[in-house]
Amino acid sequence: MAVALIVAAGRGERLGSGGPKALTNVAGRPMLDWSVRAAQAVSAIGTIVVALPGNYLNKAPRGTIGVVGGASRSESVRAALRAAGEGDVVVVHDAARPLVTPEMFAMAIVQFERCGADALVTAAPVTDTIKQVSAQGDMRVSATLERSRLWAVQTPQVFHRPALEWALSASPGQLARATDDASLIEQGGGIVAVMPAGDENFKITTPLDLRLAEMLLTGRRGR
Repeated sequence: MAVALIVAAGRGERLGSGGPKALTNVAGRPMLDWSVRAAQAVSAIGTIVVALPGNYLNKAPRGTIGVVGGASRSESVRAALRAAGEGDVVVVHDAARPLVTPEMFAMAIVQFERCGADALVTAAPVTDTIKQVSAQGDMRVSATLERSRLWAVQTPQVFHRPALEWALSASPGQLARATDDASLIEQGGGIVAVMPAGDENFKITTPLDLRLAEMLLTGRRGR
């Protein structure tokens, strides 16, 4: 049985929500609830732990374990993992991606168990041309990257628990710089596989993202 860790401790300044981003209302529910309900619909997932800001532990959805998140995303994952109990397969998901579906959670677990890697990430192929700029800060292009090999990484991400525990034992500085937990696995020489996912599983960062998610989720409720 897998355990799911849902990271919901972000402040959401860019969203301008005036409170924790994951508790912002989207299509009639707190953003966090959409991810929790999707995870709860997956028979392969047992325990669900939610990392929240310290003053909001009472907002953990019914059927989940609430823990206080850390100063960085990976520290929040570490706190959630410590409270997760038994389970060798660990699914990590950002509450800021409320359009995740039960099918995506379930398929990620299945593909992870088949691929033989230390971790598996869901991702969408990059469709834009990507320019790399100079490190000097002058905004001059230093390279155009080959987009056929580039993937925009999402969550859920699935891990063997020992590999994730090892990755999260990194220093606070390393954890603060990590934009996802799979990158910590890579830095340690571990193997990370990719599972193609659709563009609809985007992360809510700006008010425009929120309006789009509102439309899409409202459409789902109407089906």
